Amino acid sequence: MATLPPEPILPDAGPASAAAVAPEVLAEALVALHGQAAALAMLARLAPEPVEIGGEIGAVIARATPWQRVLVAQAVADCAAMLDTGLAALGTLARRGQDPSAPALILWREFHAARAAMVRVLETPVAA
Repeated sequence: MATLPPEPILPDAGPASAAAVAPEVLAEALVALHGQAAALAMLARLAPEPVEIGGEIGAVIARATPWQRVLVAQAVADCAAMLDTGLAALGTLARRGQDPSAPALILWREFHAARAAMVRVLETPVAA
């Protein structure tokens, strides 16, 4: 386990990055990500999950430190890229008349694991 908090090891992107990971911006990015996940769930023949970024998760985002929000923002961008390319490939399968449900389920599991990691980062207690 690292003995230093992540602040010294994260690249310094300046004040613009602090605004880019404001709690409101991060919550909007998570809502957009869950929109992509809903499309993926449909292809995987799963019921889409309700998207509720306000409430409890909104409070968790608001309490998160800047380094936590930076890491989660990077993970959201990575997941969005993964889902963009994955949904495009699954769309190609569907247009060819092939069943995309099995590969969609695999991609869903990857998204689910990444989302769980994001939540764990946000819920990591920060030593004072």
